[in-house]
Amino acid sequence: MGKLRCGSVQSRCASGWTCSARRGGLIGRLAIGVVVLGMVLGAGRSLCAAAGFSLKPDPRYATTSKSARQSALRSIPFEQLDQSARAKVGSVLSNLSVFRRMPVRVIDCDPDMYLFLVRNPDVVVNIWDVLNITKLQLRQLGDDTYRLAEDEGTLGKVEFLYSSHDTHVIYGEGTYEGPLFARPVSGRCLAVLKTGYVREPDGRYYITTRLDTFLAVDHQCVELLTKAFHPLIGRTADENFVQTVTFLGCLSRTAEVNSRGVQRLATKLEYVRPELRLQLAELAEKMASDSPRLAQRQRTHHGEIRD
Repeated sequence: MGKLRCGSVQSRCASGWTCSARRGGLIGRLAIGVVVLGMVLGAGRSLCAAAGFSLKPDPRYATTSKSARQSALRSIPFEQLDQSARAKVGSVLSNLSVFRRMPVRVIDCDPDMYLFLVRNPDVVVNIWDVLNITKLQLRQLGDDTYRLAEDEGTLGKVEFLYSSHDTHVIYGEGTYEGPLFARPVSGRCLAVLKTGYVREPDGRYYITTRLDTFLAVDHQCVELLTKAFHPLIGRTADENFVQTVTFLGCLSRTAEVNSRGVQRLATKLEYVRPELRLQLAELAEKMASDSPRLAQRQRTHHGEIRD
C-alpha cells in the first residue's frame, strides 16, 4: 500500500493511520465504541501496533482516573443542552461501564479546516473511502446526525448534542450482531472533545485536542468483558484517536501546499452533500492564499529573507 505524505492527495494512506481509518477514525470510532463488542473485535483484529500505556499523571498519556473523570464531567456544558440532549447524556452517565480520557495531542492545523472536519465526519470517512482504505459507511441523516454501518456487524447512530469552537459533545447509540454472541448487544457512548488554539508569532496555529469518552453497555456479560479487557481495548482506541487527529493536521498542511489536489479530491466525494464538497474546496483555496508558508516563500523570492 502506498503512503499519503503531507502535500500529496494522489496516493494512498500513510501506514501510521491506515488501520485507524479502517477502524472508523475519530467520530466513526466513537459510534463503534458505543457497542463494546465492536471495540473488542477491533482490538483483536487491529493491525496497528498498540500505543504505549502508562499510569503516569502526564496529559500525553491516556487515563481512567477518578480525577480525570470528574474533570470530564465538569467540562460538559449541561446548561447549554436542551432537555432531550440532557436525557441522552444522563442515559450514559447513569449506567456507566467504562470511562477513558484519550492521550492529549497537539497538531499544526488551520482552525477552520479542523472545525470543518470535526463537524462533518462524513467528509473524513468519504475521503478514506476514495483512498480505498475503509469500508466504513457514515451517512448524514439530518442536521448533526449520522448513520454508521460497519461490515463487521456494527450499526449505529451518531449525534452532535453541542458544538462550539472549543467543545463538542457527541452521543452515539448502536448494536452489534455477530458470531461471538448469540444475540445482539446494544450500548451508548458519550464523547466530549475539548480543543485549545494557540497562534504563534509566525502566524501558524497549533491545536490541542482532548477526548473524554463514557461508555454504557446494556448486556451485563459484555460489560464484565469490557472491564476485563479495557486496557487492551483502550490502547486501540488511543491509537485510533491519535492517528486520526494526526491525519487532520496532515490534510490541513496538504491544503496549504497543494490546494488544487485537495480541490480535486473534494469533487470525488460521492457520499456527502454538494455544499460540503464546495466548502472543502473553498477552504483549501483560502488556506493556500493565506498560508504563512506561502507568504514566507514569497518574501524569500523577493529577497526579504535570505538563508
